Amino acid sequence: MKILVINCGSSSLKYQVIDMNGELLLAKGLVERIGMDGSVITHEKHDEDKWVNEVPMKDHNDAIAQVLAAVADPVHGVIKDMSEIGAVGHRVVHAGEKYAHSVLIDHSVIEALEECTELAPLHNPPNLMGIAACQKLMPNTPMVGVFDTAFHQTMPPESYIYALPYEYYTDLGIRRYGFHGTSHKYVSQRAAALMNCNLDDLKIITCHLGNGASVSAIKRGKCIDTSMGFTPLEGLVMGTRCGDLDPAIVTYIREKLDLDQGVANEILNKKSGVLGISGVSSDFRDLEKAAEEGNERAQLAIKVFVHRVRFYIGAYIAEMNGVDAIVFTAGVGENDVQMRDLICNDLGNLGIKLDLVKNKVRGQETIISRDDSRVAVILIPTNEELMIARETKEIVEAL
Repeated sequence: MKILVINCGSSSLKYQVIDMNGELLLAKGLVERIGMDGSVITHEKHDEDKWVNEVPMKDHNDAIAQVLAAVADPVHGVIKDMSEIGAVGHRVVHAGEKYAHSVLIDHSVIEALEECTELAPLHNPPNLMGIAACQKLMPNTPMVGVFDTAFHQTMPPESYIYALPYEYYTDLGIRRYGFHGTSHKYVSQRAAALMNCNLDDLKIITCHLGNGASVSAIKRGKCIDTSMGFTPLEGLVMGTRCGDLDPAIVTYIREKLDLDQGVANEILNKKSGVLGISGVSSDFRDLEKAAEEGNERAQLAIKVFVHRVRFYIGAYIAEMNGVDAIVFTAGVGENDVQMRDLICNDLGNLGIKLDLVKNKVRGQETIISRDDSRVAVILIPTNEELMIARETKEIVEAL
C-alpha cells in the first residue's frame, strides 16, 4: 500500500509518499506561500534532485492539486495514477479529549475537529482545509486523522488537571493536552527496538527538542505526563516561547505596559524563550556561536534552556520511580552535540552517563551512553510522517 501523508499549515503544506511494503520513502515535498504571490512547490523524488515549480495556488485545493500532479508526474512522480494511493494520512494538531487514537475521517470526525478549533486556532483550520481539499480531489480514497494530542490521552487526571475551579475543565475543556505526541510515540518505540526490549517493560523519557520543545514520561508504552499543556506554550523554555512562568506575570506586564488584548500572548509566544533572554536569535546555532564569542545573554539563554530540560528529566524520573532510557530527538536533540552534553552532564548519580565520543554524531539513530551507564541515552531522528503512515495503514487494513 502506498500512503500519502499530508501536513497542512496556514500557508504551507508538507507531504510524503511512503510505500508501506518495506516502509520506503518514495517522494517528499513542500508547498509554500499558498494564497500569496510566488507560491511554489518543491518536490523531491527519492535519490533524485529537487524539482521546483512556481505556480499560482490561491488556496489549499490548488495546493493539493499540485501535490497530486507532482507525485503522478511522468518524469518526477512515483505513481502512474491516483488509484495507487491506498489512503491519505492527515496530521491534525488538536483533537481535545475526543480521540485517544487515530481514526478514519468521516463527517462526525470533521465536526469534532471543528469543535476543537478554538483550542488550536492557528493549526486546526488549515488541517481541516487540507482534509477537505483531499476529499474533494480524492473522493474514494480513505482519509485518516492522526492527532498530536492523542498519545497524551493516557495521562492520569493528576497529570492533566489544573488547580482551577473544576468547572473550567468540565465546561471549558481547560486541561493539559500535550503536543508532539506522534514524535514521542515514534521515538519511544524505536528506543525499545534499539534496546532489544519490550516497550511495555520500559520507563522512557523522550526529549523532543527543537524550536518548539517538550518532554514526555512514557511508562510501559503509555504517556503518563508531558511538559506542554493546554497550549504548546507551557513547559520548557523554547525558541520564542516562554514555557512555565508565574501566571501573575501576564496580568502584571499587561498593566505595567498598558498592553492591548492579545499583545501579551504575542510576547509570550513569539518574543520570549531563548530569543527573549539572549536578544540574539531563536536558532540555537546562532545562540551557541554568540555564546562562544562571549555574549553573556546568549550564554545565559543556553543555561536556562538546559536547566529546564534537566528539571523535567529529574521530575519524570521521580514520577516513574526510575528510568531505563532517555531519548533525544528533533532539530536540537538530534543535531546539537553540545546541548546533549550539557543536559546529561553530572547526572551520574541518577545512572545517566553520556559517552562523549559516541555523542559526537548528528541525525543518526544510535545509543550514546557509556557501557556502564544504568540508563541508556539514545539519539533517534524523529519520523512523524512514517508514524502517521503506519497508523493510517493499520486503520485502513482493518476496514
